[in-house]
Amino acid sequence: MGERESERRQAREFAMIQAEVERNLLGGEVKYTREQVSEISGIPLERAQRLWVAMGFAVDTDPGAPMFTDADVDALRSITSLVDRGIIDPDLEVSVTRALGQSFSRLAEWQLGLLNSHIVDRVHSHGQDTPVDVHAVAAEATLVAEQMLPTLERLQSYVWRRHLASNAARFFDSRGADVDHRNLVIGFADMVGYTSLTRRLDITELTELLEFFESTVTNVISQNHGWVIKNVGDEVLFAVEDPAAAARIALALQDAAQATEELPNLRVGLARGEVLVRFGDVYGSVVNIAARLTSSARPGTVLVDTNLAEALETVPDLQLRSLRTLRVRGFSRLRAYALRNG
Repeated sequence: MGERESERRQAREFAMIQAEVERNLLGGEVKYTREQVSEISGIPLERAQRLWVAMGFAVDTDPGAPMFTDADVDALRSITSLVDRGIIDPDLEVSVTRALGQSFSRLAEWQLGLLNSHIVDRVHSHGQDTPVDVHAVAAEATLVAEQMLPTLERLQSYVWRRHLASNAARFFDSRGADVDHRNLVIGFADMVGYTSLTRRLDITELTELLEFFESTVTNVISQNHGWVIKNVGDEVLFAVEDPAAAARIALALQDAAQATEELPNLRVGLARGEVLVRFGDVYGSVVNIAARLTSSARPGTVLVDTNLAEALETVPDLQLRSLRTLRVRGFSRLRAYALRNG
């Protein structure tokens, strides 16, 4: 069998396995068109489509094509019930749905990798010239999914509730202040020379580097009562309520990077002030200042803004050194201070 024909055969086999696994994961038959979903759920078509897209799913260009299951109908009813019962404001319906969809999309991406690696190994184990028993592989993949999914669902529920409890504790500690506008220290830490590193590392080495970086910074930040907002490749964005704790995190991150050969040098920037907290992310001038300080910092150093420097003046065992005014994008005269252990 020629190489091209072998590739086409494997593509067909993967497509058949995908259809079988998808049917099992969806938990039911794909049988409703968009108009039928609207009629059954009692949700206007335009609203249903808007929510479906907000969750991150494409709407088929053929309006008469069946693409929905009973579970999809139930999900739309659940989403709209949050507004209908007055739990969330109607203006936030799409935003809440989008945040939910984006969060679970990332979860599904890596979780499916566990299943995909199993399927790929089973298909490739037959060799290029040996036909695959598609139904047997699909059945095996479905069995793995059935064993894996309940455990992952329980873990997701547990971690979610734990984070709710942790966030609730921070909310009550602040005496029920406005949860959308909060006074926080925002920090960035990024790896120096990451772009050049990616040219030298293979995929396995890059995976190991990112895993080591993310696990190290998450441990340091969590142990000092901060929380990770998000990881973006070579950079982590985090938030802290207490200025002294933020300083400890920044210095501990530098210590951790310098204590191992697995991590390159880091740059860290911190800024303090009022930020907008929206669906787990943070926005505002303070975030931009922290980012500019990070990009201006020398490898292995920590820069802080004026507001944070003032809050740290009376904290023992810390040193602050005023630097020349920075000219960075969006800020013509940004005052910065170098932070070190005393």
